[in-house]
Amino acid sequence: MKITEKDLTRFAAALRAEERSPATIEKYCREAAHFARWLKGRAADRELSLAYKAELCEQRAPAGVNGAVAALNRFFDLLGLGECRLKAVRVQRRVFREEEKELTEKEYRRLLAAARTRKNDRLLLVMESICATGIRVSELRFFTVEAVRLGRAEVSNKGKNRTVFLPEKLRKALLQYARAQKIAAGPVFVTRNGKPLDRSNIWHDMKALCREAGVAESKVFPHNLRHLFARTYYALEKDIVRLADILGHSSINTTRVYTMESGTAHRRQLEKMRLVI
Repeated sequence: MKITEKDLTRFAAALRAEERSPATIEKYCREAAHFARWLKGRAADRELSLAYKAELCEQRAPAGVNGAVAALNRFFDLLGLGECRLKAVRVQRRVFREEEKELTEKEYRRLLAAARTRKNDRLLLVMESICATGIRVSELRFFTVEAVRLGRAEVSNKGKNRTVFLPEKLRKALLQYARAQKIAAGPVFVTRNGKPLDRSNIWHDMKALCREAGVAESKVFPHNLRHLFARTYYALEKDIVRLADILGHSSINTTRVYTMESGTAHRRQLEKMRLVI
């Protein structure tokens, strides 16, 4: 069958009905639209879907290919094209994290100092909120004045609900900020138009701090703050099951990626063993 604009619109509606996150909906629809353009009016079939995957494998890293495969398989299911479904690329599990992309605690504190120097209280508190609680940037909207007063936010994301507790120092800082901004109710972090901050707003503001903070741009993005929370928590508690619940992960395998040690840390551990005489 040939894929039409109506099919793409129906796909977006189906994803919204499944309560997928806005980021997931955007990604899945983008991948489906890319495949539709690649077809150039041809009817989708098994042979063409395999050819498309082969081309993706030449252009993208395995993780990127698998992201596209997941999106297209959901699209094929919607269209009743089960014969077009694709298998994910097998990827060997990474043993160590990439240090050049790892945001350290010292670098995080330099980013906070740069935000304070610029008197950007909103960005300062956004970074502290993510890093001190481990929430996703898309979950900041659940940090309402009402939730901050209670000291906990009820977060609903990806079909799951969880309670996120706020450290007392963060709670007081957020309440003080809300009073200064005359925000009496609703989300604490909003734009000038009163709309909740989105990922692009925060990403752009964080990148602007890189030079002043002396931190590589490749390390500075909101999700890396969540990773820093996870590594810090795991270093203290060594409880990966509890950490998975806190982060809202469905699989502990996902959490393991967050707590992965660097090659340098592993090398230090080997040296401490002193098993070479």
